[in-house]
Amino acid sequence: MRLVFLGSPHAAVPSLEALIAAGHDVALVVTRPDRRRGRGGDLVPTPVKAAAIEHGIPTTEKVDDALAVGAELGVVVAFGKIVKEHVLDALPMINVHFSLLPRWRGAAPVERAILAGDRETGVCIMRVDVGLDTGDVFACERMAIDDDITADELTGKLADHGARLLVQTLAGGLTGATPQDGEPTYAAKIAPEELQLDLSRPADELVRLTRLGRAWTTVNGKRVIVWRARVDDAGEFAPVEVQPEGKGRMAFADWARGVAGGVRLGT
Repeated sequence: MRLVFLGSPHAAVPSLEALIAAGHDVALVVTRPDRRRGRGGDLVPTPVKAAAIEHGIPTTEKVDDALAVGAELGVVVAFGKIVKEHVLDALPMINVHFSLLPRWRGAAPVERAILAGDRETGVCIMRVDVGLDTGDVFACERMAIDDDITADELTGKLADHGARLLVQTLAGGLTGATPQDGEPTYAAKIAPEELQLDLSRPADELVRLTRLGRAWTTVNGKRVIVWRARVDDAGEFAPVEVQPEGKGRMAFADWARGVAGGVRLGT
């Protein structure tokens, strides 16, 4: 099948690679613009663009270009932009979404599932329509959420499962789509201020927040990122791995021994 692929981050790369390996003709990749990274400010392509270049696939930042290559279908994975109605009218599209729809429609389904304490999530192949992840669903696969898995780790697992499910769904001819069933919930993008650890909150909530990556608090007025934490035997929030301002990641116990007067979080 002649396809256009729309995606940007690392989580979209397994689906692109799977489509190519399955023999689909990916005529064009639509992705986000290059960004400046590192101290030198060099322009760096998205992971999807880098993979496309490796395979000799043309890329663009303009969604409307998808209409000019004679594709039969568009495949969307973590693209990060709304596809407008006039494009969908001309080119049908499907999406690999990292949740069990209709739970966690929107931009941050993995993070919101972890924050909510969900015991399972999954990946769905759905038809793209003009709503926010409201299209009919072709297939879903469930996955348990381990107590200590991070958002990045869970996203990686879902990306691999989604790539396999995508290829299977296309091989089945995109038949049997059904409307989403259940009460929708919405996964807004994680705002920077949400990553600050409010130490008045229950310890288990704080631990879940650290699993998103870059959750932080202060000690003696300086920011400290808490990369890993646990609930201790007394039911209190206990950092395990931290990154003090201006330093690398280290065990909390090692760092705390060198802090004069001891460590009081949130000071």
